[in-house]
Amino acid sequence: MSEHATLSRHTGGCHCGAVRWTIRAPAALQTHTCNCSICEIQHYQHLIVPSNRFQLEQGDDALSLYTFGSHNAKHYFCRHCGVKSFYIPRSNPDGVSVHARCLDMATVESIIDVPFDGKNWEKNAHSLAHLSKT
Repeated sequence: MSEHATLSRHTGGCHCGAVRWTIRAPAALQTHTCNCSICEIQHYQHLIVPSNRFQLEQGDDALSLYTFGSHNAKHYFCRHCGVKSFYIPRSNPDGVSVHARCLDMATVESIIDVPFDGKNWEKNAHSLAHLSKT
C-alpha cells in the first residue's frame, strides 16, 4: 500500500456480535484467499493490516485461542458462535489478519482477492511480509 493512500475506518466481528473490532485500511481492499489446510476449510479471506491499525473493541473475554504446527499463528475465535474473525498470522506476526467476510460492508468500495499458495507456505510466505508494515 502506498504511504499516501487514504485509510478508512472499517468495522467487523463475529457472527453473534460478542467480538467486535475496527481496522484502518483503504476503502478498496486487496485480500488473499489461502489454500492451506485450515484456511481452505474455513474459506478464510485474509485482509492483513499492521497491528497498530487493528483495535479489538469488545469481546476479549469471548475469545478462545487455537494453535497448531509451529504454534506461531494465533487463531482467535469466538467461544460463543465459533467464528474466527481475526488472527495473528505466522507470515505476519507483527500484523493482524481479519476475515474480510466478517467486515461490515458499508465502508468497503471493492475487494480484489488474490489466491495465495499456502500449501507451499515456506516457499511463498515472504510474498505477504510487506502487508503488516506501516
